[in-house]
Amino acid sequence: MKIKHGMILAAGLGKRMQPLTLKTPKPLLKIGNKTLLERSINLLINHGIEEIVVNIHHLGQQIEQYISNFSSKANLIISNEKNLLLDTGGGVKEGTKHFKEKPFLVINPDTLWDEKHSYDLLSLEQFYYKNQKHCLLLVNKKLSFDKSFKGDFNLKENIVSRDAENNFIFTGIQITNRNFLNQVDKKVFSMNEVWKELLKTKDLLGLESNLQFHHLNTFEIFKKIEKIYKIYG
Repeated sequence: MKIKHGMILAAGLGKRMQPLTLKTPKPLLKIGNKTLLERSINLLINHGIEEIVVNIHHLGQQIEQYISNFSSKANLIISNEKNLLLDTGGGVKEGTKHFKEKPFLVINPDTLWDEKHSYDLLSLEQFYYKNQKHCLLLVNKKLSFDKSFKGDFNLKENIVSRDAENNFIFTGIQITNRNFLNQVDKKVFSMNEVWKELLKTKDLLGLESNLQFHHLNTFEIFKKIEKIYKIYG
């Protein structure tokens, strides 16, 4: 079985990336010769995703224009949060209404994605279909480029938990369906609220990636990674 639907979370304000994001939305910043949004779209398309929803808010017209000019095998759809920023959970819930009961991938574009992550995506998809539960792609914090990054979760036998150690970081890719989102009866909410409910029943699963994790979460980290790519490509 193959997942055919995906969503890219592109509505964030990008405050920690200022001044870069004052005039350019974070998903349209470039590392190498590709925008972060292009990297995310390409990863999903190469995996066989046929329909991709992109939510927008901050400087959303720029992303909408970019999408309209983007040559893609997939059907790209805008979910516009111009009037109300719905946060991650609310954004996904709104943007995937027409997916109905079908599972879908959700990806954050502020991780540096490339073709090396294709195997992770395939493994996560296979893991989802085997278990039929909300699945996160995690990485040990030792593999984080940003060594100040604190962990989000712990992972043991693919069961996700939270405790004092939290040695694993959420990479920014997850597979879910609307049944899990509907556990939170709100319009504006974080995916963290969905995870909290699933953690209570040990129904939040994780798969470990062995790739180095580059999260473009601050201006300083972005400039460091940008410099590395200019030198080494």
